[in-house]
Amino acid sequence: MFKIFIVVYLFMVGEELVASEVVATVNGIDITQKELNEFVVAQLPGANFSLLTYQQQQNVINKLIDSKLFLEDAKRIHIDKSPAFIEALKKEKEKLMLDFWMKKRVEEIAISDREAKIYYKNNQKKFNRPASVKVRHILLTTQEEARAIIRELEASRNLKKKFIELAKSNSTGPSAVNGGELDWFIKEQMVPEFSEAAFALNVGEITHYPVKTQFGYHVIYLEKKHHAGSIPFKSVKSDIIKVLRSLKFKVKLEKLSKKMKKTAKISVK
Repeated sequence: MFKIFIVVYLFMVGEELVASEVVATVNGIDITQKELNEFVVAQLPGANFSLLTYQQQQNVINKLIDSKLFLEDAKRIHIDKSPAFIEALKKEKEKLMLDFWMKKRVEEIAISDREAKIYYKNNQKKFNRPASVKVRHILLTTQEEARAIIRELEASRNLKKKFIELAKSNSTGPSAVNGGELDWFIKEQMVPEFSEAAFALNVGEITHYPVKTQFGYHVIYLEKKHHAGSIPFKSVKSDIIKVLRSLKFKVKLEKLSKKMKKTAKISVK
């Protein structure tokens, strides 16, 4: 629906999916929200199932249904007994063992608070974040519908509660089921008209005039806002530790390789 709508930044708080919620069942096998989101992320890193359009969500569900059915057929004809499968499985097992070995070795590397703080100070530009907002919106087909919704909201004593109620019952957008809730976004992520209106609001306010975009007419409610600035050290400390561990592991790996090659019997033909 929106430009670059599925880009997710590390410093933003995304929507939490109910991992155990069952969205479909195929011959007694459940498909959960967690599976759907993992499938979407595998196809497009940084994406989120809840932010897709209704039609896109249905396509994802249908693809997972297909995969469950195809897997059943694969089991029926005993694909797992074929020599080719057994050989491929052996290779995948060895690759997985290597991945876990590397992960274990990386996690063994100790990084002090001092090292992490020095990296944070020397790479300050990496930890600057642009302003971002979290909003709810109601998408309507006509300007008259949007104006009617605004009048109803302006007369409400509990603005947020009323907004969620009207979003669920009136919005034509895919976020209607969530009360119009959208994930955090920066200005460049949305179409200009929508972003300009959203960023002009104060927290707890609505747009008092319909916001027209190529998708229709929007009524926007601002829930939260992050101003531009530096991300606090404590918020990125764990990420910095991962980076420093990776850098140290690279050096350690080169030394280990040289050491092991000295005693290994290697023949290159």
